[in-house]
Amino acid sequence: MSRTPAELVAERTKRLQDAWALRQPDRIPVNTFFSYMLARFGGVTHQELDDNPDKAQELLEKCALYIQPDACGGVGMFGPHASVMLGDIQTRWPGHGQPPDQPFQFLEGEYMKAEEYDEFLDDPSDFALRKFVPRTFRNLAGLARMPSIAIFLMGYPSLGYLAQLNDPELVASFEALAKVARFYAEHLPRLQRNAERMMALGFPASMGRGAFLLAPFDFTSDVLRGMRGVFLDMYRRPEKLMAAQEKGRRIMVRNAVSMARATGARFAFIPLHRGSDGFMSLEQFKTFYWPPFKAMMLDLVNAGLTPSVFYEGMWDERLEYLRELPMGKTIGQFQRTNFEKLKETVGDIMCIGGCFPVSLLQMGSPDEIREQTRQMCRVLGKNGGFIMGPNSSMDECNPELVKVWVDATKEYGVY
Repeated sequence: MSRTPAELVAERTKRLQDAWALRQPDRIPVNTFFSYMLARFGGVTHQELDDNPDKAQELLEKCALYIQPDACGGVGMFGPHASVMLGDIQTRWPGHGQPPDQPFQFLEGEYMKAEEYDEFLDDPSDFALRKFVPRTFRNLAGLARMPSIAIFLMGYPSLGYLAQLNDPELVASFEALAKVARFYAEHLPRLQRNAERMMALGFPASMGRGAFLLAPFDFTSDVLRGMRGVFLDMYRRPEKLMAAQEKGRRIMVRNAVSMARATGARFAFIPLHRGSDGFMSLEQFKTFYWPPFKAMMLDLVNAGLTPSVFYEGMWDERLEYLRELPMGKTIGQFQRTNFEKLKETVGDIMCIGGCFPVSLLQMGSPDEIREQTRQMCRVLGKNGGFIMGPNSSMDECNPELVKVWVDATKEYGVY
């Protein structure tokens, strides 16, 4: 290459930043997140990729140099290690509840009962520590025996309650947490070193990623009440549901802002699970989903963060609502939304990303991939504000077809 890695990082970073700001870069940038596709690229199982972080980084570097996107990621921060250490019952990982060559799965459940809304709303920290966590992590079950943290407001007299910390189950839970803390003490510096290695190859780090949040409705549905429970709550206890969303929104935004200040992260990633067309009526969306989600987005923007939102499913019927978001302050990655309607409706409001069907990157022909790329560059790339990316997980994609797609974007995406 004629350009140095530093020059490539600067060029690729500017290309992405121009698109985020709704400007027209020199060409349409490509942002990918390879994840378990690296296992296919390297001829290893998903479990082997998780269990050998050095091998995972080596494969990420080789794959990035082969495909040459503008930015990319591998297996990254999320992996099975802490979940396995804590006996997480909400997830299944390759080799840990899943076959070694199958991807991660999330197991939804009713981890907060309907009659516990008031307890959660009164003191979410206490509820999390002594009810939710013991139910969702087998090796933290002893935290149910923890004395209420609020008792320590008594000061010195409260120290008598520390005798409860001698409970064997509680001690075992503390030991499990200490084990995870030691793991992250080694893992986080490795992630930083890996980012530096990618930059030394010409690929910018941490592009579009940062704090992880859930939309308030999804927070209540995914992790507390389950889908069945929350949909019953819309009819039986709507006021409690909305109050729980408000509480969850404030907790997540506060922690996202705190993380951003500590790490320098600029983005907040939010995957949306329940708000798409077909999951609920438009009237229910207007009542239960959109107001707290919009408030979260505004909170993040006002705090100086850029929400990067994965609009899962189809959002054809809800695009007009996205026009209420501040112009040029959010990124929308879309899965199955009609991309012509998408560009027409919100192309002047937000940077559009994703959209390319991963089914073509799994089983499509090179000609089909090139034609789909050409059409998307023509429509979504018009006047800038578009980043080419996959419409879903790339776990099962064929690296050779991904290269065809990236090369076609560079051909058809020039302004």
